[in-house]
Amino acid sequence: MGLATIIIIAIAVVAVVAIGFYAWQRHQSQALAVHYGPEYERVVSETGSRQRGEAELRRREERLEHLDIRPLSAQQQSEYQRQWRATQARFVDDPAGAIGDADVLVEDVMKTRGYPVSDFDQRAADLSVHHPRVVDNYRAARDIARRHRRGDATTEDLRMAMVYYRGLFDDLLEDREHGVAGAERAVERPIERSVDRAAGVERAADRGIARPDDRAIRNDGEVRP
Repeated sequence: MGLATIIIIAIAVVAVVAIGFYAWQRHQSQALAVHYGPEYERVVSETGSRQRGEAELRRREERLEHLDIRPLSAQQQSEYQRQWRATQARFVDDPAGAIGDADVLVEDVMKTRGYPVSDFDQRAADLSVHHPRVVDNYRAARDIARRHRRGDATTEDLRMAMVYYRGLFDDLLEDREHGVAGAERAVERPIERSVDRAAGVERAADRGIARPDDRAIRNDGEVRP
């Protein structure tokens, strides 16, 4: 075999490897984009490049692998659902107080499941790994609560915050971290509807938010500020 032939074969091998590596990288990027949805674009935008954004998302996944995230027992789920019904009922007479209770309840569920809760930004980053479709709504709900404390949020804003908290709450009650819940369910849909003022938060939450046991929470009280 001549030297020229060897060089041509070597170049061809390098080209095949390069193409294969590019295809693999593209597949990995697509998988991350599909899994994280809007969170993927948000992180890419914040970090300034797709490469740095994807590295950040992988760091999040590696971090969660070292955490002891555990599912809720049936008794814990039932108790948390009871607390949510009480929180939702409070919204009728005290919207701001109910939003505060909802935030505390979501944090308590996270703590029980093994998520660190000391820093909100880290908390949201941790949640994004297994709950990417609702984490942005969590940020929106917290922002509404802050604006309310400054006097900048309307009752309708508070209503939407309650819907956002409900979406995250329902998602946290499922064991998505271990692939148990949602395996036979259609892909999650983000919250895309407005809240019907007459029907309240429960009716809004009934459309499009995946939940662990629809029968267990179907009779929640309505929210009518």
